[in-house]
Amino acid sequence: MPDVTVTRRLMFNAAHRVHNPALSDEENTRLFGKCNNPNWHGHNYTLDVSVRGAIDPRTGYVVDLGALKQLVEERVVNEIDHRNFNLDVRFMQGVIPTSENIIVAIWRELEPAIRPGRLARLVLWETPNNYVEYAGE
Repeated sequence: MPDVTVTRRLMFNAAHRVHNPALSDEENTRLFGKCNNPNWHGHNYTLDVSVRGAIDPRTGYVVDLGALKQLVEERVVNEIDHRNFNLDVRFMQGVIPTSENIIVAIWRELEPAIRPGRLARLVLWETPNNYVEYAGE
């Protein structure tokens, strides 16, 4: 059977402050601008989770998208929705919560659990104009 990529889109809201504690407040402000607001700021994120694999001849699926949704909600969305990446998210502790770092951390949470198929790509939309993509290391 041919390999096919399927994608599930999920949405969540989260707050963060882009801040490097190793730098001075002035340097953080210069580098990160309004994203360094000490009182946090939030986004309505969109996460696209793409899984690639062979089509199962019995079901016609690469992966059941309902099961994929449940897995992503359990391992990621429930951990981050309406939370603060800097304070509340276990897998972001000690990491500057840029979109780049967030997507890599999400990959690490999901990749070992995706079956059947394999995690092919994540796309994280921070705003309608800004997104990051990651396809593994």
